[in-house]
This record gives sequence, structure tokens and C-alpha cells, in this order.
Amino acid sequence: MDLKYVPLNDLHVKLGAKMVPFAGYNMPVRYSSDIEEHMTVRKGVGVFDVSHMGEFTVKGPHALDLIQRVTSNDASKLIDGQAQYSCLPNKDGGIVDDLIVYKIKDQEYMLVVNASNIEKDWNWISQFNTGGAEMKNISDDICLFAVQGPKAVEVLQKLTDTDLSAIKYYHFAIGSLAGISNVILSNTGYTGAGGFEIYVHRSHAEKIWNAIFDAGKDVDIKPIGLGARDTLRLEMGFCLYGNDIDDTTSPLEAGLGWITKFTKDFTNSVNLKKQKEDGVKKKLIGFKMIDKGIPRHDYLIKDSSGNTLGKVTSGTMSPMLGFGIGLGYVTTDHAAPGKEVFIDIRGKHIKAEVSKLPFI
Repeated sequence: MDLKYVPLNDLHVKLGAKMVPFAGYNMPVRYSSDIEEHMTVRKGVGVFDVSHMGEFTVKGPHALDLIQRVTSNDASKLIDGQAQYSCLPNKDGGIVDDLIVYKIKDQEYMLVVNASNIEKDWNWISQFNTGGAEMKNISDDICLFAVQGPKAVEVLQKLTDTDLSAIKYYHFAIGSLAGISNVILSNTGYTGAGGFEIYVHRSHAEKIWNAIFDAGKDVDIKPIGLGARDTLRLEMGFCLYGNDIDDTTSPLEAGLGWITKFTKDFTNSVNLKKQKEDGVKKKLIGFKMIDKGIPRHDYLIKDSSGNTLGKVTSGTMSPMLGFGIGLGYVTTDHAAPGKEVFIDIRGKHIKAEVSKLPFI
């Protein structure tokens, strides 16, 4: 499959980014160092170009019915200008993808999906669209910039008349930014550091990007790559599709019971409800390393006798904490915070402890 390019690809190359293939796109993984970029977001403000993400609009009198049918969360509770984290359950107990549902207004929604799953999600949702909701894939038209960190609002407020401090978490406004109208300003993000995600038409992407960097000069704003995006989300215990959740993991096993609402019928809701009543056999846990070592994807998680409990789905060295942290599935009897587990790192069993999330 041919590698795709985000609209600002050449700009990232000019900024000195190391570019790597990710989810079918040529993406900036880092501009300086992962740790420096991570700390920029935690302490100041950084900007991620995540324009590889997918966006679908769903409109018309049957839009909500379709969204209710395919997603696990209850989208009927959304008010205009509110966003909701959700997932698309498959028919076998796993997850097609996780996504964010935006309610623009009555009978008009936007779904934001993972880049690697754009075609898969489109085909999945389409097969349930028996009521004739008007669906449009606008992924190629939309650029998405995540402006994240404690100084993000201060920087963005210089560019808009919209009062950003009045937009609550997981809510959004449609306003003008840097003189460009019809921009979605969304109080969401994947870092836990605060900030906004900016959805803008690709024709205005470079102007918006440059305006954000001009407005952030005084606070040492920096571009941030996917490397730091991963360590930031992991410190918060946020799931990454393809690692921590996939077609074989149920939302209940993944600790996503809070987005799985049995007040309505949705794909596989009967079986998932039964799983909730019976109790899950494995659970996604967070763990922190007690002894020195960095956990990595697919390393085995063991008990003190060397029995395999499960495996690591995501792992890294936490820049904020200075020790290894990770996520992984283990049998339910080993999932309680404080439980001792061991990570098999190249044949050595390195001590770790199950930890509550987020890590920081």
C-alpha cells in the first residue's frame, strides 16, 4: 500500500523531524528528543500534527439511531457542542476501534477514528446504515492539530474571540482562529496535560499552524512527534488501538465499562452484558517497575513462580517518574493494585507492581 502524506509533510521535514511510516502515513516521530518533547507538553505547550486521524460526518433524521447501534456509549445523552469517548464493538466481543463522537447539532455528528482503521470503520458502520443516514468520509479534507500543555489555552486565546476557558472538558465550540472561520476548538487530547484539538480544513492548515507558533513564541512552543505522544498517553493510562485494545479484547476487559452503556441495544450488547454479569477472566492493568528495567510490547507478565499471567501491551520509561511503566492483560486474580508481578525482560524476571491509573 502506498504511503500517504499529511498536508504539512514538507513543513515537518523542513523543521528537521525524523519521519517514519505510521498507520499508513509518513509521520513525524520526533523533532528533537522524545524526553525533551514530552517535558515541553507537561510543563509548557507543544503542537502535534495528527492530521492522519479519520473524520466521518453522519447527518439526517437517522444519524443518532445509527450511532447508537454501532457505538457502546450512549450518544443520546450528548448536547450540542459535546464530545464523547466511545468504541465500536464487534460481533465477537472485541473492539473494531475506539473513537470520539462529536454532536455538532441535532441530526449532525462527527466521528473521529484512528488512522489505521479509517477504511475498516467506514465499512463496519456502513453495513448498519439501513435507515439511510447521510455519511461522508471527510478525512482527506481535515487537518487536526493537538495543542497540548498547561500553556495551551494562553497561546490559543490570542488567536480567537471564543472564550476557551468557558469550554469544559470534552466539549467544543465552532469559531474562528487566526482569522479562519468554521474551526472546531475541542477541549480534548491524548496527553492529560490539558489543551485543545483544532480541526481545520486542509486549505487553511499551514496558516493556522504558523499562527499558533507565532502566538506561542514567548512560551517556547515546540512541535511534538509521535514518540512523545506515546509516552504522554501511557503516563495517563490511555489505551492505544492495536496495542491495548483490538478485535480480540472486550471493552470490559480493557477497563472501558464506563463507556459501555446497557441502557440501549448495540452491537453484541447482549453478550457483553452477560460478560459483565459473569465477570471477566482477564483485565487490563497498569504496572510500574520496582526493579530496573523497561517493559516493552509483548513481554510476558509472570507471577513469582514463573507462571505466565499475560503480556505487556504498552511499555516505556516514564519521563516524569524516571522508572518503567506499562499496561498489559493479566488474569483477574492478579489485577488488584499493589499485586506483585514480574516482567520477563530477555529471560530475566524483573519485579513490578500493579498500579492504579493514571500513573501521574
